[in-house]
Amino acid sequence: MADDHTDADQSMEGHTPVSENPHAEFGLTDNVQRLAENEKVSMEKLSKQKVDLQALPTRAYLDQTVVPILLQGLSVLAKERPPNPIEYLAAFLLKNKSQFEERN
Repeated sequence: MADDHTDADQSMEGHTPVSENPHAEFGLTDNVQRLAENEKVSMEKLSKQKVDLQALPTRAYLDQTVVPILLQGLSVLAKERPPNPIEYLAAFLLKNKSQFEERN
C-alpha cells in the first residue's frame, strides 16, 4: 500500500497547475520585486545624497550625518559615566550606526 500512496502523491504533483513562478501563490514574487525596486531607489537616493552631502556647508554636513547619533551617545555617556568614556562612546556609535544611517 505504501507504493500506492507514493504513486498517488506523484500523480497529484502532475495535476498541480504550474505557474510561471512557483512562489507566486505566496506573493513572494511581488514582494521580491518591490524589495528590488525599493533597493534601487534607495541606492539612487544614496548616490544623490553623497553628492549633496559633499556640497553642504560644514555645519549642515555634520548636522545631517553625525550630530544626531553623537548627541544620543553623549547623553547615554553622561548617564552611565563609564570608566572608559571614549571606548564606550566609540562602541555606542558602532552599535547604533545602522538606525541613524537609515535616517540620512
